[in-house]
Amino acid sequence: MSVSAKICGITTPEAAAAALEGGAAFLGFVFFPKSPRNIAPDAARRLAEPVRNRAKVTALLVDPTDAQVDEVARGLQPDLIQLHGAERPSRVREIAARTGLGIVKVLPVAEASDLAPAADYDGLVEHLMFDTKPPKDADRPGGLGHSFDWTLLAGRRFQRPWMLAGGLDPWNLAAAVEKSGAPIVDVSSGVERGPGLKDPALIKAFLDAARRA
Repeated sequence: MSVSAKICGITTPEAAAAALEGGAAFLGFVFFPKSPRNIAPDAARRLAEPVRNRAKVTALLVDPTDAQVDEVARGLQPDLIQLHGAERPSRVREIAARTGLGIVKVLPVAEASDLAPAADYDGLVEHLMFDTKPPKDADRPGGLGHSFDWTLLAGRRFQRPWMLAGGLDPWNLAAAVEKSGAPIVDVSSGVERGPGLKDPALIKAFLDAARRA
């Protein structure tokens, strides 16, 4: 693949198989009750078993308590924890130390000034992820299918490969990569036929587009 890809919000064996067969580098499982992609740790672990050592298993959490972190780390045994809330660097360090796992920290973006907090996490986490800032009335921080101005990230450099998320799909992926320079792309709603319903054909199309990007 020219760019690596993460398929997030896996809930079925068919979606996991399509992601793996298509060459996804990361598979994400969402642990957030308000999301249509929410899944129990034990169910996620069963879906993740064929994936291990072939792609990185990622657990998405939003401002988790220690108990939630422990439950997911124990139940899923992920490679990475993706923090999609308002976690400060000190909390990121705590979760990394508590689990011994790499962290993906999501930063919401609407304008150039929203990129400033990246300096506080750069080097602290395994990957930074830049996602679209949700509307003020949104009930969840991501997976809403909205994109932001990808050129805001053009030419920016970080210590480790970073991820681009927010409104990506098989048809706009090439433009997103060209405009942003993203080395890793993340998709959720852009490969669904309905909220939380992953479409294996769309997953394949997205991963094919990533390979060509």
